[in-house]
Amino acid sequence: MKYNSVLDTIGNTPIIRINRLAPKHVQLYVKTESRNPGGSVKDRLAYAVINDAEKRGLLKPGQTVVEATSGNTGIALAMVCAAKGYPFVAV
Repeated sequence: MKYNSVLDTIGNTPIIRINRLAPKHVQLYVKTESRNPGGSVKDRLAYAVINDAEKRGLLKPGQTVVEATSGNTGIALAMVCAAKGYPFVAV
């Protein structure tokens, strides 16, 4: 599959049936968020936060996004901001 942007791949994570962990009468499925481009469920959060800020007029072209983080949220925000052209600072 070809995508126009890394952002188009966020959330297109597969759902996989787990065949050996649950009792036979139970169908167990998992969503593999690790298949998001940033490797985390936080990709969805970052994409939604930035899109919401844009739609509400809180984030405009050229503004810098600043987040107090040292984890997956920061990685995801850095990816989304880079793809959309916003400078990003993690503190």
